[in-house]
Amino acid sequence: MEKQHPLNIALVGDHDPHITAHRAIPLALELAGTQTGHAIRLQWLATSLITDNAVLEDFDGVWCVPGSPYQNEAGALQAIRFAREQRRPFLGTCGGFQHAVLEYARNVMGWADAVHGETSPEAERALLTPLSCALVETIDSLQFEAGSLIANAYGRQTAFEGYHCRFGVNPDFEKDLLSQRLHAVARDSAGDLRAVELQDHPFFVATLFQPERAALEGRVPPLVRGFVEACARQVS
Repeated sequence: MEKQHPLNIALVGDHDPHITAHRAIPLALELAGTQTGHAIRLQWLATSLITDNAVLEDFDGVWCVPGSPYQNEAGALQAIRFAREQRRPFLGTCGGFQHAVLEYARNVMGWADAVHGETSPEAERALLTPLSCALVETIDSLQFEAGSLIANAYGRQTAFEGYHCRFGVNPDFEKDLLSQRLHAVARDSAGDLRAVELQDHPFFVATLFQPERAALEGRVPPLVRGFVEACARQVS
């Protein structure tokens, strides 16, 4: 398949080669690019470098990667808000999921006091709190919402995916959080929230699991392929 104009994708996070997901993500994008026929130019964008939207303007898509707490939480939230408001394709995995939810809570729901329980565990509105059972190097089944972007990417409504995560959405706030534009699109075998999508956005998907890990086994992660295709539509 003929290669097209390279897609510029920002990997928002603080790169650490010891993090499994950080080794998997470039490979996942390479595999997805090969399968879809799109050349991809990726750039790791340290959160400390994100102080305004200028550094983000030239990217066709934003992936907020695992590895929180980030060196600069405000930088990660800035990038997520940019993708949300400018309608750039967005993928958030693990820590990216957590911060996508946090950004939405603060700037759409108006919950100015929403915080991440990893850094502010005693806060009244700790939106992300420790999971009842930490999902560290575990695999579990998922049920996708029919017609969702994630279900369309996988081409089915069930999957098994891996995690390396200790924090999820605080159940006390989940109902209100999902009452407007943010929708639950994946739950695990216990019925717990594991992925969300933003309504009325071309592609805004955040997962607590790490679909990129499939690339380490030589498989194209379906959701990463869907993200790449959304980025390609952005520039076409």
